[in-house]
Amino acid sequence: MSNSVPKHSLQDITFLGSFPNVTKAPISELPEYAFIGRSNVGKSSLINYLCDRKKIAKISSTPGKTQLINLFNVDNRWVLADLPGYGYARISKKIKNKFGAMIENYLLHRENLVTAFLLLDIRHDPQVLDIERMQWLGEKAIPFSLIFTKADKIKPAAVQERVRRYTEILTSYFDDLPNYFVTSTSARLGREDVLDYINYIAEQL
Repeated sequence: MSNSVPKHSLQDITFLGSFPNVTKAPISELPEYAFIGRSNVGKSSLINYLCDRKKIAKISSTPGKTQLINLFNVDNRWVLADLPGYGYARISKKIKNKFGAMIENYLLHRENLVTAFLLLDIRHDPQVLDIERMQWLGEKAIPFSLIFTKADKIKPAAVQERVRRYTEILTSYFDDLPNYFVTSTSARLGREDVLDYINYIAEQL
């Protein structure tokens, strides 16, 4: 039997805490990767899948479970930031604005942030809120990549068509299109690609 460690076998994931804003979050010299997306995009499931753990991020049948900036130290090599979801209709405008400000202040002022991963539910056509978020990230010169979730819920041809539609829209705003990854937590798809990319970025720092 081989004693070799499987590729991307994450050994130690430590919860650093939940924070109401970026100024309360502990300062770290480790590179940080932020995960953002609409409230029902499957962000918690994806984070658990990437970390190969069942309960790193809290999963709920009700969108909007994440309401603070949650930070995790991964093998003392990088930090995963789980940010509140946006676009959930069943919360007040005041709370929406609070979450929006929390997300934007973090993305603008977190000094060790390396890149953001914007999650998109591939079952749906491009959504205005998501396109606006991409435009904002581009305007603020914040590096980001796209992660399409729930790819097992539609046929492969439909997956390709959804990606094509997003690409077509993004060509109107960006000279260089962001990287993208297609994932499914149920079908165990895309984990290696995302973690390969995180490792690649780390090697460039």
